[in-house]
Amino acid sequence: MIKKLSELALLIPDAKIIGADVEVSGIEHDSRKVTARNLFVCMEGAHVDGHNFIGQATDKGAVAVLTTRKNFVPPKNISALIVPDMLDALAVVVPYFYNYPARKMRVIGITGTNGKTTTTYLLREIFTCAGFKVGLIGTIQNLIGDESFPVRNTTPNVIDLQKILVEMVAKKVEVVVMEVSSHALAENRVAGVEFDAAIFTNLTQDHLDFHGTMENYLRAKSKLFDMVSRHGRKQNKTAIINVDDEASAEILKHCLCKKITYGLKNSADLRATSLDIRADGMNLSLVPSPLSLALHLTGIFNVYNVLAATGAALSENISPEVIKRALENFRSVPGRFERIFSAAPFEVIVDYAHTPDGVKNVLETAAQIAKGKIITVIGCGGDRDHKKRPIMGAIAGKFSDVVIATSDNPRTEDPEKILDELELGLGDKAHERIVDRRAAIFRAIELAEAGDIVLILGKGHETYQLLNTGKIHFDDREIAQEAIEKWKN
Repeated sequence: MIKKLSELALLIPDAKIIGADVEVSGIEHDSRKVTARNLFVCMEGAHVDGHNFIGQATDKGAVAVLTTRKNFVPPKNISALIVPDMLDALAVVVPYFYNYPARKMRVIGITGTNGKTTTTYLLREIFTCAGFKVGLIGTIQNLIGDESFPVRNTTPNVIDLQKILVEMVAKKVEVVVMEVSSHALAENRVAGVEFDAAIFTNLTQDHLDFHGTMENYLRAKSKLFDMVSRHGRKQNKTAIINVDDEASAEILKHCLCKKITYGLKNSADLRATSLDIRADGMNLSLVPSPLSLALHLTGIFNVYNVLAATGAALSENISPEVIKRALENFRSVPGRFERIFSAAPFEVIVDYAHTPDGVKNVLETAAQIAKGKIITVIGCGGDRDHKKRPIMGAIAGKFSDVVIATSDNPRTEDPEKILDELELGLGDKAHERIVDRRAAIFRAIELAEAGDIVLILGKGHETYQLLNTGKIHFDDREIAQEAIEKWKN
């Protein structure tokens, strides 16, 4: 793909070119990845300023830089495109440069506080079962067919996202399922993506360190439904909405397209009945089909995920028979109510739950299937929303028989202070405080008896821990297996 700098400038009001009108072969924000004739984007963040890496970028072949500095003087033989606002400029320039790859595939976006990851994996299973080549963009990994790529953010920045979509087009992907975070919507990372379907799972307290208020958080989520409602190149656009969540009333105001509602409590187009939830799975019927399902997944929160995925699949004209076959074949998502299989007489479950609602969902599910005590290992992430910490502590205390408060990803914060805030919610609830997460997991399994459920919450699929000294390898599932082996011996 080759475009002249002047072509890009025409897309941005008040843009100015300094230097020659060069041809650009790609757009890159990471100087280490720059190749010949690239446009290097000088992003200015809290910790890194892209302008400091212009020399490295030009050494690797960059012919121009994109900047917001009005009086910027580029190095010799390098051009500059000066724009008023970086995010606004990238939102129009990048999709145009890469020829709007999302238009060449069906794209389903999923937003909400909880349930995004599981819903994307369910949809991937359904569309694969229907014979489509599927791409997945999400928290755990990006997938093109069965090929996996690592991720840094739930939703990549606009440059990386468009490149991923270009690669998906090149590899004949037909359907993309994508987690769309509130950060991505607020920062316009999904600009230029024409969605065919958009799912709203729920809205509960999270990310207030970024959004400030729940109103702002909801406003960010709503943008996805403005996007799917816009007239564009595609037909048959649908919004799939969880009407049991009170935020759905506001979300629905933004849905100026076909709608499919789902829920358990309120009147909806798609509902689940005849629920039979067990430790090893669940049975249910989806109406109005009716569609009887025997699933390996368990928990009320997964009933909602199944409803969301079914609604989106139906909106894309996937037959009920294919949906049933795919859902019944589906096993699990890494780190989402993931059972650690062993010969121990108790269950050990690892889950990513790191919000008040997520913790409540997991604990309520555990309460439905537990024959003995519920032992919960829980922490809270550092450098994130402080307000949810005592709330999570209170929920853990209410629904658990034993709570072990520990570290999650403390990042630059003092883990002792994080636990102080978590313990405010625990109140008089008897609990243990063990800062070392490994020791906390070992202690929980040491306390377990026949029929108990040990829940290890917060990190799920993550294979690392972020400390003030840096990033270390840490996998709750590995530690749990080690602890079970010690318990057995």
